[in-house]
Amino acid sequence: MSNIFIEYPKCSTCKKAKKYLEDRNVKFIDRNIVDETPTFEELKTWIELSQKPINNFFNTSGILYRQMELSKKLIDMTDEEKIKLLSSNGMLIKRPLLVLNNNVLIGFKEKEWKEEI
Repeated sequence: MSNIFIEYPKCSTCKKAKKYLEDRNVKFIDRNIVDETPTFEELKTWIELSQKPINNFFNTSGILYRQMELSKKLIDMTDEEKIKLLSSNGMLIKRPLLVLNNNVLIGFKEKEWKEEI
C-alpha cells in the first residue's frame, strides 16, 4: 500500500507537513480532504489502524465542529454514528492525515512523524 497524505490545501499545517514529507523524499498519494472525503470504510479501517479514539479524528478547532456543537453531541453518539458523520464532510476531519502501512498519523506533530516515517 502507498502512503496517503490527506490534506486541505489552504491549511498552513498541511502545507508544512507536505513540505516535511517532500524534503525527506517520502512518496505519497496526495488527496484533498474536501474533494475526496474519506469514506466510512476508509475511516473505519484507519481508526482501527491508528489505535486512537475516534474523537481524535475530529477537527475540534474547525468552524463546522463548533457550529454543529459537536463537543456536546459526540458524547451520546455511537462509534458508527461518529464515523458516518466524519465521512459526511471532510472539514470535520482533523488534518493532515498520513496513512502509512502500519499506522495513521493525525495532525502534524514533527516528533511523531520523525519516529514513524
